[in-house]
Amino acid sequence: MVGAGRVNSTRAVKNALASAVERAGRSRHVRALNNGALVGARRGHSSCGRQQGGAVRVNASVVDAPRSPSPSRVDLRDDGSPTSNGLFTNTNPEVRRIVPTEEQMMGKTTVVKVVYVVLEAQYQASLSEAVNKLNNRDAKTSGGVGIEIVGYLLEELRDADNYAQFKQDVETANVFIGSLIFIEELAEKVIEAVQPQREKLDACLVFPSMPAVMRLNKLGSFSMAQLGQSKSVISSFMKKKKKQGSGGFEEAMLKLVRTLPSVLKYLPSDKAQDARNFMLSLQYWLGGSAENLENFLLTIAKAYVPEASKLESVLIAEPVVFPDAGIWHPMAPAMYEDLKEYLNWYDTRKDMKFEKDAPVVGLVLQRTHLVTGDEAHYAATVMDLEARGAKVIPIFAGGLDFSGPVKKFFFDPLNKDRSYVDTVVSLTGFALVGGPARQDHPKAIETLKTLNVPYMVSLPLVFQTTEEWSDSSLGLHPVQVALQVALPELDGGLEPIIFSGRDSRTGKSHALHDRIESVCNRAIKWSELRKKQVRDKKVCITVFSFPPDKGNVGTAAYLNVFGSIYKVLKGLKEDGYDVGELPETDKELMESVLNDTEARYNSEDLNVAYKMSVPEYQKLCLYSEALEENWGPAPGTLNTNGEELLVFGKEFGNVFIGVQPTFGYEGDPMRLLFSKSASPHHGFAAYYTYVEHIFKADAVLHFGTHGSLEFMPGKQVGMSDSCYPDSLIGSIPNLYYYAANNPSEATIAKRRSYANTMSYLTPPAENAGLYKGLKELSELVASYQGLKSSNRGIAIVNSIIDKAIQCNLDRDVNLPEVDAKDITEDERDIVVGSVYKKLIEIESRLLPCGLHVIGCPPSAEEAVATLVNIASIDRPEVEPPILGLPTILARSVNRDIEDIYRNSDKGILDDVNLLQDITMACRAAVGEFVNESVAKDGRIDVTFVDILGKLSGAKEDPWVEALKSTAFKNANKEEMEKVFNYLNFCLQQVVKDAELDSLMKALRGEYVEPGPGGDPIRNPDVLPTGKNIHALDPQAIPTSAAVQSAAVVVERLIERQKLDNNGAYPETIALVLWGTDNIKTYGESLAQVMLMVGVRPAPDALGRVNKLELIPLEELGRPRIDVVVNCSGVFRDLFVNQMNLLDRAIKLAAEQDEPSEMNFVRKHALEQAEELGVSVRQAATRIFSNASGSYSSNVNLAVENSSWNDEAQLQDMYLSRKSFAFDSDTPGAGMAESKDIFASALKTVDVTFQNLDSSEISLTDVSHYFDSDPTNLVQGLREDGKKPASFIADTTTANAQVRTLSETVRLDARTKLLNPKWYEGMLSSGYEGAREIQKRLTNTLGWSATSGQVDNWVYEDANATYMEDDEMRERLMETNPSSFRKMVATMLEANGRGYWDTSEENLERLRQLYQEVEDKIEGVE
Repeated sequence: MVGAGRVNSTRAVKNALASAVERAGRSRHVRALNNGALVGARRGHSSCGRQQGGAVRVNASVVDAPRSPSPSRVDLRDDGSPTSNGLFTNTNPEVRRIVPTEEQMMGKTTVVKVVYVVLEAQYQASLSEAVNKLNNRDAKTSGGVGIEIVGYLLEELRDADNYAQFKQDVETANVFIGSLIFIEELAEKVIEAVQPQREKLDACLVFPSMPAVMRLNKLGSFSMAQLGQSKSVISSFMKKKKKQGSGGFEEAMLKLVRTLPSVLKYLPSDKAQDARNFMLSLQYWLGGSAENLENFLLTIAKAYVPEASKLESVLIAEPVVFPDAGIWHPMAPAMYEDLKEYLNWYDTRKDMKFEKDAPVVGLVLQRTHLVTGDEAHYAATVMDLEARGAKVIPIFAGGLDFSGPVKKFFFDPLNKDRSYVDTVVSLTGFALVGGPARQDHPKAIETLKTLNVPYMVSLPLVFQTTEEWSDSSLGLHPVQVALQVALPELDGGLEPIIFSGRDSRTGKSHALHDRIESVCNRAIKWSELRKKQVRDKKVCITVFSFPPDKGNVGTAAYLNVFGSIYKVLKGLKEDGYDVGELPETDKELMESVLNDTEARYNSEDLNVAYKMSVPEYQKLCLYSEALEENWGPAPGTLNTNGEELLVFGKEFGNVFIGVQPTFGYEGDPMRLLFSKSASPHHGFAAYYTYVEHIFKADAVLHFGTHGSLEFMPGKQVGMSDSCYPDSLIGSIPNLYYYAANNPSEATIAKRRSYANTMSYLTPPAENAGLYKGLKELSELVASYQGLKSSNRGIAIVNSIIDKAIQCNLDRDVNLPEVDAKDITEDERDIVVGSVYKKLIEIESRLLPCGLHVIGCPPSAEEAVATLVNIASIDRPEVEPPILGLPTILARSVNRDIEDIYRNSDKGILDDVNLLQDITMACRAAVGEFVNESVAKDGRIDVTFVDILGKLSGAKEDPWVEALKSTAFKNANKEEMEKVFNYLNFCLQQVVKDAELDSLMKALRGEYVEPGPGGDPIRNPDVLPTGKNIHALDPQAIPTSAAVQSAAVVVERLIERQKLDNNGAYPETIALVLWGTDNIKTYGESLAQVMLMVGVRPAPDALGRVNKLELIPLEELGRPRIDVVVNCSGVFRDLFVNQMNLLDRAIKLAAEQDEPSEMNFVRKHALEQAEELGVSVRQAATRIFSNASGSYSSNVNLAVENSSWNDEAQLQDMYLSRKSFAFDSDTPGAGMAESKDIFASALKTVDVTFQNLDSSEISLTDVSHYFDSDPTNLVQGLREDGKKPASFIADTTTANAQVRTLSETVRLDARTKLLNPKWYEGMLSSGYEGAREIQKRLTNTLGWSATSGQVDNWVYEDANATYMEDDEMRERLMETNPSSFRKMVATMLEANGRGYWDTSEENLERLRQLYQEVEDKIEGVE
């Protein structure tokens, strides 16, 4: 195969060079003719202007030979990089250049030069055919005109050589044509090249594009500028459409195109004629066939190129009109505009016979591909589906609103309420309503809900050739990901599989047969879910076990997995599924899967569902050989008894509950150091082979956040058949329960494992409360407030100080070292205020308590804390805008809430008290409001919920009652009503339960409504759960609100560091960008990076954020601070466009000629350029992540599995896996290994920094945070060996805080690990809850390993809570002995590694305990 590829590319070079020589020869012939009678209509450079009086101009530029391609520009790519120029495409515009030959110009006098720029290549073939036909006409029928044409794909203009040639071509052109120019930075390049030549061009036509490009239009007296002002028919149309936006614009333009020419034909004025010509041109262009384009070029030349006067005598045909919407089939005699007519033809075909109940697949096609004859990829898809026994209805539309044709052609002609199709596959890649510019997602969702079938969106390659995509580790071009993957997801689109490629020479689309096979197979599998009897359907429920340990089977974020599965099985049984003999309880269900509660992983203690022989595995798993490079020959060493591969799990009738194997390299320190991740092991492949080929599942349900399938190596987006997630999932429809608050990883599952991700609620939040010594301290503070003026005041302050020290608050609060009598009363107030503020911070912190069970809405009491927090945020973006409760209550006592926040932060006692009063009043008001809706069992009764409707003035509003006896009784009634109207809506959403319902719908082959993922407090639109989660339009962030919030955090961070650093500014801040955080906050941390370097993001004309403005130093008022940005692998996959923007922003700062003490970015880039011998621009590389297809630094895996020797080994993992850089100058090269620049940049770091943005996930809840923490690594790299300061921004409440890392770890320990409210909540979930406690302890150890910022008392108190208490020990031992063993081992490890200093008595107890729990697990009495 390799040899063949080489031969082909060599042949391609020879052919291209030969044709270049031929072209150069052609232009010499033209030059010779020019000395005779030929007039070149092509314009010369400025010295050859048009002569007055319409005289013929002779054009010197006719003699310019077109640029011949250098070998490097013809499909020859460097090994390891997708294109030799580092861009996404390396295609050569010269393949679109046609110069008439000497023979073709016989008897002709004029050459008209046309230059065009288009988004996609589908017009290339028909335009080339049209020009060749014209040039082959004789002198008479061509009007003496020959056409020279050259075309550029928009993406090619990124290349400097191409752009220079483009400008040169425009300078010598008569006619410029542009279409679908919707990428801002490239639109600017087009304007820059065309605008200066606009007056000299004979005609300039731009079809739907960005407004600034549309303004280039010029046909005689017609221009778009005029459209906006005149009173013409077109003018009023344009104004009306502008207001409507979305796909309707193109629809209405099409209608206008159809009717206007006939009206304008009879208008005498020149203006009307020019407007008519524009509309006629658009009609020819949208007609797209070679015949229409031939007549289009003749029309423009005849009307606007003075030298083409002989065309007057040539008759030009009117546009051949194709239906704007209809049904097309490659074998059909015509296009159909009626479904019945199409079915009459279809059902009487002689060449195909279908089963009576054959699945029917609806395809959505782009009309332009059909009219330009570029439809081979569509035909191949139709044929493949039919060959598999499916009927096909392929519909198309001319505009970009496909909702009308969907309604017209996909419903049963005999019953308009019933869908005729079983699955819809859009092959356009676009959102259902509205193309690349504006979308109308609500309209699309409404249409798809009515149709109610699965909706897949497959895509053609637009900006890359097949070879470029195939070689790219990124996969699909980021602009195409933003337009054709992210936007269709907002409609509920699934499975972004690439089905067609593009030929670099002809520009034509061609079928990618293996990908089309995958699309068709999967579409039919979705259709079968509608056809198959429920009792015959087979479902595989897949659970995870991470990290691999006996106590970890059924891991998922915030979810009681076995409790939820039990609920799902009961639901399936009610629906008629065969679930065999169901155990009595969820605990029994768990035990039957685990075989015994303490499931041992690497042995057969897990129930073995199937033993697969190696020959069977190799026969069924077609990619098994590829795994041998990493894992040796099958069966390998994992999930095997040495001879066979073992599939763990248990069957219940037609439901198989299986345990997904893990990555397999967690316990191998050497593998963890590899910079790229290994392939799945044989056991992993055998599991999915079993599910698809032996159990024959109709669907797989991955249960909870999250497994390993979607994180296996392969392209980031746009998988090929050699990408492991694609190979593993095969053709099985993939349903996936995903935590609602994690849209970023859900999106990875959606794109890389083709999952329909259905959200589940995270457990309801409660306030952490106070306990033990903290509660006593709070009582002391309360007594001080009453007695501070009495003679007991001083004694109480001394008691407060002693108690605070006892509670380890002395590192969080400045406590005096002298007796309270030796300080002033004001100082005593500040001490008590600061302690009180810290207690309130602990008490009011939100905790998700317990674990969620699928399909279980929260109780009223559980909903209160969530609603209080929803009510605390000002929401200027909703309609009508809402003020948060704290803002309203503060105003009612004539105070500003921001002032109160600031003073409270300083420990000013009166404002600490006032803020606490406001908080308690908010809780009381919301509590009263919720109490109105409680059913007898304490759950919220859905029938009660519309509280506002129920009260209807009969009695006083509950919140008024709650505030009566407070200082806030005069709160603005109107504003309060707005808040509670909003809360009423939110409460209804919280208690609607669609989680089970969505699963049942998906299993019936129905449409699952999409919805955003994120934090329900920040964005209540996340509710109700059970929606098909999507992220957001990646080009919409950061929003202006996010930039404002980011400015506050950046200012507080810098001030906090200056305070701790003798007033000096930090020179470099190392920070982490997470995918989910940026989705939840609409890009706050993205904006923080830009503001640090002193650059502001700005939107383009369509509102997409892809421009930058430098903030002048005078306005910035401080130095530009350098950054080192570590992007998570998920952020890298979702936000490549934003990485591009960040890299441009940092390089923009580095290139400013400013003093080094005011621009640390430039200062360091200059130093690094010299040190490393690279350019300043290269040295300013600051955006890093993993290699494409790899995730995480593996530090978390090493810590979780105790598979590391020392901290240096962890630091090596981080350096080797996180040192891949993104470069906006070569975006197509993907992530390039840049260890030297990475290490050099980290050496300058003064501050490490991360963001916490939602109450559900804090530092010790997940391992990701410490996995990305470079604190100790920076200390090792810095020449002075100084440990950088570490800060965490907490924006979980309206009052954003910047705390040190150690403060945040202490806050986390106090509110979770050591808090009875939290751990009792967890233990109430039994086996899984015990594991959650163990996880927090392990993650605490992780922070010790990467930062050394965990206080000794945290381990000491954890030991007292879990190991010294007899009753607690017993409960953990009984509930989940494996997790308890891990806890004991973690405590011993913390001591062994020097993170915890404790008594020998404690250590002896732990060693004894370890032996006891080991004996219990091994069954030793």
